[in-house]
Amino acid sequence: MKKTIVAFGDSNTHGYCSETGGRFSGKERWTCLLERHLGSDYRVMEEGLSGRTTVLEDPLFEGLNGLSSIFQCLMTHEPVDLLIIMLGTNDTKARFSCNAENIAKGLERLANKAISIKDAWRNGPNILLVAPVPIEEGYISTMVAGEMGPGCHEKSAGLAFWYEDVAKRLGCCFMNAGDIHGIRMHPNDHMHLDKKSHELLALALAELIPSIL
Repeated sequence: MKKTIVAFGDSNTHGYCSETGGRFSGKERWTCLLERHLGSDYRVMEEGLSGRTTVLEDPLFEGLNGLSSIFQCLMTHEPVDLLIIMLGTNDTKARFSCNAENIAKGLERLANKAISIKDAWRNGPNILLVAPVPIEEGYISTMVAGEMGPGCHEKSAGLAFWYEDVAKRLGCCFMNAGDIHGIRMHPNDHMHLDKKSHELLALALAELIPSIL
């Protein structure tokens, strides 16, 4: 029986390519690469949505609140063996007025909601919280500056500290994607992974996940 992994995230899980404005192919996205690296005993379900937040309602766009969609997502793919949550980048937008600690509280609320969905899990809740690669300072001089607003790189750089604390308290696993050697954002916007970084993230997760499942 294959083990089901749900990857719940934003545009960096969806596979947005800032070089083309499109989406990385199934041979390039970290979710697809992860399934390939893990082998035939696993299946990775892609649940990436550009603009998704942890728990925040975006006043400009609908349907981006992760808390509102996590139930449907998990029940769609049940029974789930592992849920990977990699969110927080969009929560740094200036219009939300959240600091890193606030964003981590949102992640905690989202993770607790996932834990509470008892019918979705094969053998009980099993969650990997991934601190996303921080936004690079150069974003403020790119096309995303107006959408994001000031201060996003400082906030995103602080997420790993608070996320690790949340993981410890909730009994979740944790990985800081920013610690992966060589991982980087594409210089077009400094907030979306480049092609090589999708591969690096997939390799790091493929090394970790067998110890979790």
